[in-house]
Amino acid sequence: MKRYTILALLLLMSISIWAAVGCDLNDPDKDVARLFPGSTGYKTSYRNLSREGGKELLARLEARLGDKFSGLYETLDVPYTLYSIYKGKALIGYIHGVNQKGRYGGLQIFLSLNTEGKILNMYFQKISSKNAKAYKATSFTDQFRGLSMKDFTAWDVAKAKGAGKLASISNPAKDDPDFAAIMRGVKKNLVLMQHFAGW
Repeated sequence: MKRYTILALLLLMSISIWAAVGCDLNDPDKDVARLFPGSTGYKTSYRNLSREGGKELLARLEARLGDKFSGLYETLDVPYTLYSIYKGKALIGYIHGVNQKGRYGGLQIFLSLNTEGKILNMYFQKISSKNAKAYKATSFTDQFRGLSMKDFTAWDVAKAKGAGKLASISNPAKDDPDFAAIMRGVKKNLVLMQHFAGW
């Protein structure tokens, strides 16, 4: 009987580990050097909504996002990996990525941000889209530079439309719904970073 209980517990643990899908840099040393030239080091911390406020915190984040967190990538126990970037002892920015469901599969959307929450770079570590080349082009990703959560409050996730500076960001693949997924992913990233960095 004990053996079956232990097996059942191991199975439950493996299911919960599998269910929590984080988003880590594939090569942190190389990526940090590329995204923050002149930086001298970084610290990695692991954040978790369940431990940091649970359902109350989740409700606040969903209100800022304008959409519900749902699915495998957005459960309360998902581990979020935050890279704090330093030059000497001075904190100069952050790198943070999120998993976002796209039309053809998962997207991994990373932002590098300064200490005030402005986007320095947006890039895809993974993108499952027939129009991946158009979305990865700097002509598209450079449009996010300088934007912050303040700008993304004008992005309506439900309607996939924005105002202000966001109105000028156009879908390089016309009617491809991955554009809406990308914009939601960027906004979700900023919503989470607002909490993690305390902006």
